[in-house]
Amino acid sequence: MAKEDYKGIWVFAEQQNGKLNPTVFEILAKALELKAHTGENVTAVLLGSGVKDLAPALFAYGADSVILADDPNLAQYSARPYQQALTQLSEKYKPSILLYGATSLGRDLAPRVMVSLKTGLTADAIDLGFDQDEVFYQTTPAYGGSILAHIVILEARPQMATVRPMMFEPIQPREGADGELIIETVSVDADADYEVLATAPKQDTGDSIEGAQVIVAGGRGIKEEADLEPLKELAALLDGKLAASRPLVDNGWLAHEKQIGQSGATIKPRYIFNVAISGSVQYQVGMQNAGCVISINHTKGAPIFDISHYGAVADYKTVIPALVEEIKRRKA
Repeated sequence: MAKEDYKGIWVFAEQQNGKLNPTVFEILAKALELKAHTGENVTAVLLGSGVKDLAPALFAYGADSVILADDPNLAQYSARPYQQALTQLSEKYKPSILLYGATSLGRDLAPRVMVSLKTGLTADAIDLGFDQDEVFYQTTPAYGGSILAHIVILEARPQMATVRPMMFEPIQPREGADGELIIETVSVDADADYEVLATAPKQDTGDSIEGAQVIVAGGRGIKEEADLEPLKELAALLDGKLAASRPLVDNGWLAHEKQIGQSGATIKPRYIFNVAISGSVQYQVGMQNAGCVISINHTKGAPIFDISHYGAVADYKTVIPALVEEIKRRKA
């Protein structure tokens, strides 16, 4: 079938236990931008059991239509049934673009569907758009985050990508928005090799960096674990969280949950202090949407200064203690 016969922008509406993943709303916002360029409708594809009530939220956040495949074998995520369902729907409707969140579920499902549909897939895209030749491209960090690559899928359809969370801003929900709800029947088999025995919500320890409004992050320029203590103190004074770039996590000084970047967390704080971080592309991917970026590095030409609102070419061992003392003085 010719690629011109494929039409429509699809967003996989990831849900678990009847709750939509917030990344879905972010991708829908980007899909609306793509729609403005191509004129193709935006469709959210919802798989599950008893999840029809999620459709209004998808309309509110930009979907023109929702395709709902409701089946008991889709009640809990299992790779093979979800692969079967999404493959059948894609073969029937033939979308031009199919987008997933780069979540643990999306990263598991997307490559399986890619194989079924014999198409291409870009992983961990941080931007989507069209070039001067009207070719749809997906931007992703490459070569360890040292460059940004524009990837295109010229012939195969649908063009697929997983999209990193917190890359795009959701639209304001449209009150009373409506659209076409398409109920589909799919033929999916229960996965005989996989069974969900129980589910439980992840316990929130209150120490996550992903929702923090203030982040103090340390990088490769910090040579001793003990030097993290002033950063930790600064974060506490600002009601923030301590985080790090990959080298400090590799050293075992902080847990992986504290890592910012392509292979770590994507964050969107109001303020971030980058301390002794040079600012590789891989790191910037994880924090580029912060509201205010403040950086301290002894190297004047460090890439981190290119995206910083405020910067100090200085030794953090001097600046951080001074900040701590000044904040204490003002709070006293």
